[in-house]
Amino acid sequence: MSESEEGAPTPASGADARLRARHFVVQALYQQQMNDTSASALMAQFLAEQDFAQADRGYFQEALLAILKDLPTVDAHYAPALDRSPASLDPVTRAILRLGSWELAERIDVPVRVVFDQCITLAHRFGASESHRFINAVLDGVARQLRAPEMSAQSKR
Repeated sequence: MSESEEGAPTPASGADARLRARHFVVQALYQQQMNDTSASALMAQFLAEQDFAQADRGYFQEALLAILKDLPTVDAHYAPALDRSPASLDPVTRAILRLGSWELAERIDVPVRVVFDQCITLAHRFGASESHRFINAVLDGVARQLRAPEMSAQSKR
């Protein structure tokens, strides 16, 4: 968080702050898979150990808690678009697909193209060399189901 003129913390905002928040969400989701850490413990750890000065803390908190609260539903959004079982995915890919699927389902204020772009950026940063292609294809399938009108409008442009 940055400082206001009065010295009080102000929330980080903008596209970079949101990307940084998504970065932390993917890291937390990865850690949860590796250590089966509770949502509250993950939240406390990340808020204490990570620098949120350049991140959208509120978005991080909202996304992480919502995804972990209902993992079966989140996973069900992308499972039909897979060519394998969700359990066979590597933890990084699964974390990114969980974030992207949640955003497509629950954050209709975030345009599809932004969800794709941000998840592909995260795949380049954290994933295997070609994972961004797989993630793009899966999220495209999710978007066609959850955001059909927006996808249709984009294809007409």
